[in-house]
Amino acid sequence: MSEGVEWALHSCLNLSWIETGEAMTAARLAAFYNLPTAYLNKQLQALARAGILTSTSGPRGGFRLARPLDRITLMDVVTAIEGGEEAFRCEQILRAGPGGSPHVDYKKNCVISQAMRKAELAWRRELAGQTLADIRNTVESRFPGTPDSTRAWFART
Repeated sequence: MSEGVEWALHSCLNLSWIETGEAMTAARLAAFYNLPTAYLNKQLQALARAGILTSTSGPRGGFRLARPLDRITLMDVVTAIEGGEEAFRCEQILRAGPGGSPHVDYKKNCVISQAMRKAELAWRRELAGQTLADIRNTVESRFPGTPDSTRAWFART
């Protein structure tokens, strides 16, 4: 998984703490963590294409959350950034091995492929079962000053 997923998740949380209706530019969001603006902008555009953020151009433009945090899962963000392809890709190398057959679907019959698919399904279910609202609530519970300090930082820049 690329670092873009981490950047996107943190940016969404930061957007949830700014004043309602305020848009935030990619440059300001990137400056918060000293990230390269162009690369973060690429991630933010992917989130906008996925309907997680909205993007407005112009002098007061920038990014906003497109829907409530309780309707954005961690899997939504991962899929927006990484795409929907499976993490493990069985290339069916057993076909070329001793006793391999060109007529067998090793994606379905290979024990390694089965184990990897099962693990990925569990991983995807876990991410789909957690929303950004869940993450925000946990952060605010553990670090209650985070929303105010985030708003204050953006107000200064």
